[in-house]
Amino acid sequence: MTVAAVAVIGLVSVILAVQLKAVKGEYGVYLVLCAGLVIFFYALSKLEAVVEALKRVQSYIQIDPVYLGVLMKMIGITYITEFASGICKDAGYGSLGGQIEIFGKLSMLAVSMPILLALMETLKVFMS
Repeated sequence: MTVAAVAVIGLVSVILAVQLKAVKGEYGVYLVLCAGLVIFFYALSKLEAVVEALKRVQSYIQIDPVYLGVLMKMIGITYITEFASGICKDAGYGSLGGQIEIFGKLSMLAVSMPILLALMETLKVFMS
C-alpha cells in the first residue's frame, strides 16, 4: 500500500462518514475508526524499515542500544497518542482527546528521563 492508497482510504472513509452522519451519526464514527485502524496497522508494518535503518546507524556510530530503544518508545508513544486523540476529537470528545495528548507528553517525558540524567552526569564530569 502506498501513500496514495492510504490517502484514498482516508478520503473515502471521511466522505462515507459524512453521508452516514445524516442517517446515523455513530456509524460514521465507526467507519472512520475502522479506516484509522487499517492505516495504523499499515504504518506499524512500515516501522520495520525504520528499525532496520536505526540499527544500521547504530552500527556506524556505536550508539548505546538504550538510546535507540528510548527513541523507538517515544515514536510509538507519539503515534499511538495522536491516533487515539484524533479519534476522540473526531467523535466529539475533544476534552478526552486533550487528556490523552497530555498523558502522551508526560509518558514521553518519563521515558526520556534516563537519557536526560545521563546527559547531566556527563556534564557534571566535564564541569569538575
